[in-house]
Amino acid sequence: MKLLMIGGTVFLGRHLVEAALASGHEVTLYNRGKHNPDLFPNVERLEGDRNEPLMLPKGRTWDAAIDTCCYFPRQVRMSVNLLADVTDHYTLISTISVYGDISQLNIDERTPVAHIENEQCEEITGETYGPLKALCEAEAEAAMPGRVLNIRPGLIVGPHDPSDRFTYWPARVARGGDVLAPGPPEREIQFIDVRDLADWILRMLETGHTGVYNATGPERPLTMLGFLDACCRALGDQANLVWVDRSFLEEQGVAPYTDVPLWIPGEHDTVNCQHAIRDGLTFRLLEDTIRDTLHWDIERVAQHCGVERRAGLTAQQESEILRAYASTL
Repeated sequence: MKLLMIGGTVFLGRHLVEAALASGHEVTLYNRGKHNPDLFPNVERLEGDRNEPLMLPKGRTWDAAIDTCCYFPRQVRMSVNLLADVTDHYTLISTISVYGDISQLNIDERTPVAHIENEQCEEITGETYGPLKALCEAEAEAAMPGRVLNIRPGLIVGPHDPSDRFTYWPARVARGGDVLAPGPPEREIQFIDVRDLADWILRMLETGHTGVYNATGPERPLTMLGFLDACCRALGDQANLVWVDRSFLEEQGVAPYTDVPLWIPGEHDTVNCQHAIRDGLTFRLLEDTIRDTLHWDIERVAQHCGVERRAGLTAQQESEILRAYASTL
């Protein structure tokens, strides 16, 4: 297949390109050339800003296009109206945040998406991100009806993740000692290894699938306890998990998901991914994701002589919270 990749050099995009090349597909990258410009030196590059109409060579066609970096409906209109004439299939990487409130049980692809009053808004916040992505989905389907594969991932994790929202935990558990673990231990969490997601998306393109898919993991329910236990098993079991009550963390002003990654207070925040699993989404062993992410992180830290993490408590913050919590017991 001939694939046009909008983006393609950051996290999911780079893994999609790697998977495509490994499968023998021909890839063309379309991006600004500002992120990881040395990646994929033998791949064709078209330079352009997706905030402007796509500047595609006349007469060129592709079998499919994958859009990894679309956030505003305006961007979709400018891109897909052109792509409709030069490609048969368009994949939009969306998000489960389109549902807005995911505190209800058993959210699937039929669940209504969130709305935003100002559809011209182009400020990304926790309140606007999901509804704007939902508008992007609608624009894509309107421009290429029946030719759109709409992927709604949750948290994507693994090597080259720039967010540190997962990487924090393998790195922290590997350091050992008392590890602050956010309660309750039985709370379910979801995420997907970027390589599993990329491989599946490529298989969906190869078989011409269209429609809407929630795409996160794992296949079976996973609790925070199960995840941290897996980290301990995979990395040598040098850590002592200290479970801290949700109410105490909130009293301490600990920010969910940023200060303590994967922790979101509330009853539910999981979605139903059975549609994707029925259509071939598979998952590698959790321990492999943990180990591979840590190995990449160690290389990254060494290469850059240290890394300032974008998520997670510092060692000092964690120690202070644990001392304060111990004093209440």
